[in-house]
Amino acid sequence: MIGADHERRQAAFREFAEQEIAPNAATFDRTGAVHPDVVSSLAKQGWLGGAISSEYGGQGWDNLTYGLLCAELGRACSSTRSLLTVHSMVAHTIERWGTADQKARWLPSLATGEAIAAFCLTEPETGSDAKSVKAAIDVHGDVCRVTAAKRWTTFGLLADVVLVIGRAGDAPAAILVETDTPGVTRRPVEGLLGLRAAMVGDIDMQACEVPAANLVGKPGFGFSHVASTTLDHGRFSVAWGCVGAAEGCLDASLDHAATRHQFGAPLASHQLVRRLLSDMLTGVRSARLLSQSAADMRDRKAVGALAETMMAKYHASQVFARTASDAVQIHGAVGCTPDHPVERHYRDAKIMQIIEGSDEMQQLTICEFGLKDRRAQRGRP
Repeated sequence: MIGADHERRQAAFREFAEQEIAPNAATFDRTGAVHPDVVSSLAKQGWLGGAISSEYGGQGWDNLTYGLLCAELGRACSSTRSLLTVHSMVAHTIERWGTADQKARWLPSLATGEAIAAFCLTEPETGSDAKSVKAAIDVHGDVCRVTAAKRWTTFGLLADVVLVIGRAGDAPAAILVETDTPGVTRRPVEGLLGLRAAMVGDIDMQACEVPAANLVGKPGFGFSHVASTTLDHGRFSVAWGCVGAAEGCLDASLDHAATRHQFGAPLASHQLVRRLLSDMLTGVRSARLLSQSAADMRDRKAVGALAETMMAKYHASQVFARTASDAVQIHGAVGCTPDHPVERHYRDAKIMQIIEGSDEMQQLTICEFGLKDRRAQRGRP
């Protein structure tokens, strides 16, 4: 599935991540922000527009190329990968559901990184039950008044525009709100367990007046179409990010086990350590293959691509969590120290099991896909 062109791009992604991100990831984590120079570098490479078609100034990559970039960024720093994820989620949704004017206005600046986008869904009382959002999008002719209390917005402190999921009367709706709009206030969320450099913010909107032309899709389609598209893209990106981060934990563990001696022999010679490494190798390989399958199905627009993406995200996030935990175990005390990569990955991994659909929500949905397919095979409604 991975051809020479993909291998060439992957090598470029890894070189960039190893030179510009990995050496600074601990600092980003400690200071709570990805350095602006890294954001600028990603923009200059054109990679913030990787998922945007060339018609609007993007790279027009296939899903596998985009996934490989997510993996290499995740391997170096999950927070940096999160910037690509949320930015691309909004861009992808505009390209899928936006009007011609919205595409012409936003996609070129998102492709170049001139503007950064983020996704506002979660509220104080609404997380996994995303259909119950209470953000009000009141339409008054050519103007919408947006009143919302959005929480845990990844890169919400950096974003120039956010895609807000709310309600227009009784109908779910989605609207683009520029963060310099009067009535928008942002507060940093500090001391998070993981993704500490993802510049997570709480965003409040008090009767913000936004052009009605910023509505994305028709009211009524805000969740079933718009938000579902956004979250599906996010799950795919997170799946690949987990693959890369898990591979980083695996490689660090293999190196440590081969060079660290205990009881007169390398750690890698001890049977219980070998069991951990074997499980890590198998888990990481399976997560990558499932993510590659999802990329292939998405590129082919195959029936079942949505379910394959869900399974990839669910499995990859679980593999990342287990691999990071085992990596800390293999490293021992050094793996528990601040600034060590496996310590940071261990904290980040738990976040991956919650965002873009918690493990429990994925379990419910994936099972339903399986039951539906089985009923279809048996010719039952």
